[in-house]
Amino acid sequence: MTPALTELVRVFGRIGLLSFGGPAAQISLMHQELVERRPWLDEQTYLRALSLCMLLPGPEAMQLATYAGWRLRGVVGGLVAGTLFVLPGALVIAVLVALYTAYGTLPLVQAGFLGVKATVIIIVLQALRNLSRKALTDVEHRVIAALAFLGIFAFDLPFPVIILCAALWGYVTSKHEATAPIAAGPALTRPFRTASIWLTLWLGPLIALHLSGQELLSDLGWFFARLAVVTFGGAYAVLAYMTQTVVETYHWISTDQMIDALGLAETTPGPLILVTQFVAMLTGQIAGGTGLALAAGFVALWATFVPCFLWIFLAAPHLDRIAARPRLGAAMHGITAAVVGVILNLSVWFGLNVLFGNIQGWTWGALSLPLPDPTTLDIRAMILTLAAGVLIFRYKSGLATTLTAMVLAGVGLQIL
Repeated sequence: MTPALTELVRVFGRIGLLSFGGPAAQISLMHQELVERRPWLDEQTYLRALSLCMLLPGPEAMQLATYAGWRLRGVVGGLVAGTLFVLPGALVIAVLVALYTAYGTLPLVQAGFLGVKATVIIIVLQALRNLSRKALTDVEHRVIAALAFLGIFAFDLPFPVIILCAALWGYVTSKHEATAPIAAGPALTRPFRTASIWLTLWLGPLIALHLSGQELLSDLGWFFARLAVVTFGGAYAVLAYMTQTVVETYHWISTDQMIDALGLAETTPGPLILVTQFVAMLTGQIAGGTGLALAAGFVALWATFVPCFLWIFLAAPHLDRIAARPRLGAAMHGITAAVVGVILNLSVWFGLNVLFGNIQGWTWGALSLPLPDPTTLDIRAMILTLAAGVLIFRYKSGLATTLTAMVLAGVGLQIL
């Protein structure tokens, strides 16, 4: 069934507005809208498309929406579906940045954000638990996760290197062959043309920014473009890498502002990787006011999400051939196991920076460990973190309920 374009806009607009709760909830919502309520996609096609999107870098839910739109209405449908999945959240992020820069330094607002930060620690731990149950199914993948954690936590290895090593290990050690005959694909000229068009659209504006001397916008664009290539395993996987770069390398924002950005991005519809827009807009606001903030936000969105269209429009015609190659699945399983270790590092990093006022580094050769000063333990942050853990793990509270409760608790502690 081929829906009218107006119907496609209505349905994917609804999906974009209701896409709270992370990729699992978003994928479930799309299944409900596209498979159960309407005969737009059959079950097998939906599952194969989901598997493809999990193999690609970038937010899998947004790419699944793009694939569904492409399947139904071609390139125009893919553009409509992917854009509508991101647009509502991007508009909310822009409003949140304006409010954050206007009121974020007030004492009561800071107290409320302490509750948000405490909740973020537990949310990341919850993501770690859920992913580890699925990914760490044998000793080999537990070892990969442990090595990934040690590599990034103790030896400061770059995230892309860890992901590449895990993928290569999974691919090389896989004992599976193709499960079905691989049909001949489209002629090479068509993928080459698609890649040329979308690479030009993606990187052309970034090259223009660089040549025009817009140093901050150029740096933001190229950084988020690099991030888009290595965003396997969801936004949590690259947050530590992103934080290290924007806080320690470029000094665009502070550690506290980075944690606030993640907490606010959790409250919006759409993919969590919209945190890149928040970081870019806050950087622009600090550096040059509202105009630069809007330009920086647009550059971040462009650099982050245009490649998602590239991956889908390039790979979608080859879906059946890709699905017949289990070695790719084994590479993805290796990446997912490594992502567990990377998210564990993120959990430790968040916990240390929220709970302690002073973190000192201890270095010996290639080994580098963060050591918190126990005298700087923030008792309020510890109480709020424990309370958020009880709400989420014991009482199964939803994200919105927990965030609201912890913001109020933080404000209450400040008043007391």
